[in-house]
Amino acid sequence: MESLLNHVTERLEDGETVKLSSFGTFQTREKSERMGRNPKTGEEVPITPRRVLTFRASHVLKDRINEAMRDGGS
Repeated sequence: MESLLNHVTERLEDGETVKLSSFGTFQTREKSERMGRNPKTGEEVPITPRRVLTFRASHVLKDRINEAMRDGGS
């Protein structure tokens, strides 16, 4: 399992999309610089550009989760 996670991590670091059949897709996305607000002080602060990780579950995974919920959570 650790080897698989290392491989997935390396691909994501290279900017590649990783699709795991019947599970979902991991992808990185570039976010540009923007202004944010400190919720405590209300002060505006710049948020630096960065890459974020997104995950989109496959319909197979979503269906299994919803089916388990309908069957009583087992």
